[in-house]
Amino acid sequence: MKNTRRRPNSADIQIGESIRAHRLIVGMTQGDLARKLGVSFQQIQKYEKGANRVGAGRLPQIARIFDIPIGALFEANADTSAGKRTGAAPAKLIPDRNTLNLLTAFGGIGNRKIRYSLVDLANAIAKATPKTGKATPKTRR
Repeated sequence: MKNTRRRPNSADIQIGESIRAHRLIVGMTQGDLARKLGVSFQQIQKYEKGANRVGAGRLPQIARIFDIPIGALFEANADTSAGKRTGAAPAKLIPDRNTLNLLTAFGGIGNRKIRYSLVDLANAIAKATPKTGKATPKTRR
């Protein structure tokens, strides 16, 4: 019998993206989550990238830590509103805190013209900025 290792599938990748999004929403580091789960931060990195599958026993632990139903880890959208539970964004769109902050701030802009102007500005900047493949330095406030 071959020793075949099961590879993560699309559901595993979705769960990893969801874990990352929820972790960022609550302002937790990978190290914080790792300590609460009793694993290494490298294991959290692997979960979030979909490189390692999250075991069934870990899912309820993770859901409790984030104070969300287990089913929320399987959803493609992550709730971005603190307390109200009214705003949601695709988990894939929350790769880092800056993106989450931008999405949250944008969602709070009620003026339609300003929103359109910001979208136009972001598109112009994206077109004018060459993609190097390298990560840009993260800014913190």
